[in-house]
Amino acid sequence: MQFWDVINVILIGIIEGITEWLPVSSTGHMELFNHFFPAMIFVKNPEFKEMFMVVIQLGAILAVVVHFWHKLFPFQKKTESGSIVKTDVLSLWGKVIVACLPAGVIGILFDDLLEKYLHTPAVIAAMLILYGILFIVVEDRNKKTGRLFRVDDVHQIDYKTAFLIGAIQVLSLIPGTSRSGVTILGALLIGVSRPAGAEFTFFLSIPVMLGASAIKLLKYLLLDGGIFTGAEIGALLLGSGVAFLLSLFAIRFLMNFVKKHDFKPFGIYRIALGVAVLLLLVIIPAL
Repeated sequence: MQFWDVINVILIGIIEGITEWLPVSSTGHMELFNHFFPAMIFVKNPEFKEMFMVVIQLGAILAVVVHFWHKLFPFQKKTESGSIVKTDVLSLWGKVIVACLPAGVIGILFDDLLEKYLHTPAVIAAMLILYGILFIVVEDRNKKTGRLFRVDDVHQIDYKTAFLIGAIQVLSLIPGTSRSGVTILGALLIGVSRPAGAEFTFFLSIPVMLGASAIKLLKYLLLDGGIFTGAEIGALLLGSGVAFLLSLFAIRFLMNFVKKHDFKPFGIYRIALGVAVLLLLVIIPAL
């Protein structure tokens, strides 16, 4: 890799690690950065870039597993009577799988169309602004009505609620939406508290992102005829490693943030970024 490519991959890893778990759209941020500051490793091989932008999320997934291991692993240490199975954790995994189904089906069927027509700076900017407004509106409504949430703990989420959250997650297939943002927003609308919604979103990300990464890898290797070069392997490992480290901090930050604050600051940030991108799209061609 050239020097700029190394710096570019590190910066994309930082962007992914920070924005994957905040409701601001990691894919949108990475696509925008690559649009305005393209690296030669991606310019030379657009198919690799498409796959890289998804597979780099594996580093962020690993951070979730590490951070929430005590809540995700359904087995306790062996005792004299044998292993202890935590049934509430197994039940939670069942709900996570149910929530994965809608986006999984739609993603497999329409991945190429979404990639072809919607992965543009204009679409990303529009989605940033739209959901930024929705965050502010929903939070203002909750504050004015003094709404009490019927679900305060992730284990209180039932299968129906899990499926509804999963159905809402389908919207995140549009870049700029934010998978975590739209699922948390949907959870708020159906009566799930911010901490419970954020935690469920983290757990939901594991099978969703593993599946998306597997599909992109298989497509790249089998359909696109891709063969990894040493530079490309290095880019994947470097980007994923940086994303892992930054994700550890981002997850801890968001879980502490939602206990005391609402999501309006993220809504304001999304609107400001979306407007800035639209202005750049108008200004740069005119230069």
